[in-house]
Amino acid sequence: MTVQNIKHIYELLFERLGPQHWWPGDTRDEIITGAILTQNTNWQNVEKAIANLKKASVMSLDKLYSLEQCALAELIRPAGYYNIKAKRLKSFLNWLFENHNGSLEEVEAMDTQSLRAELLEINGIGPETADSILLYAFGRLVFVVDAYTYRIMTRHQLIEPECDYEQLRSFFEDNLEDNVRLFNEYHALLVRIGKEFCRPKARCENCPLEKLPHHVTIED
Repeated sequence: MTVQNIKHIYELLFERLGPQHWWPGDTRDEIITGAILTQNTNWQNVEKAIANLKKASVMSLDKLYSLEQCALAELIRPAGYYNIKAKRLKSFLNWLFENHNGSLEEVEAMDTQSLRAELLEINGIGPETADSILLYAFGRLVFVVDAYTYRIMTRHQLIEPECDYEQLRSFFEDNLEDNVRLFNEYHALLVRIGKEFCRPKARCENCPLEKLPHHVTIED
């Protein structure tokens, strides 16, 4: 993968689709909650779960921490796997309140590498979720990659199929300028393309990247 390839893809996507205004969320508490709830589901379902939390007046980390796990699970039911996600959200909240006094300001004072390491130690927080929290909630220079990113880059033969999460993340971080807004916008654009065009069964016609070399017979 070259700097020119990465930048050209971004330019094509942004020119066609424009800014994505992602990640949606009124507060940092909501962004973090959404990052955990969006695992293995679509954002529309997460929005319904967050709407439930707002309706119950518990859409803040301190109120969620005080909430019984079973009650939390019921409120986030629309997000799917609600018992598992309630447990994961509680694991994050326990980490925050037991290790950092429930203070996002205290967490924000940590360097990115240390914060990422701590997030990855939390049960149910994997690299994609941790990096989403780092980029979108704390404005850290961490590029979020996901299945859409992998599929698009593999089909355009810019990475090898055996490329893992950390390698793919490093490709982007090493070849893009250090710009949080760019990282944010690029990831959002790749998600959009992955949903609309570069699906498991590719829809290449009219894709902003259609004219670039690609190979869609690669199995995901």
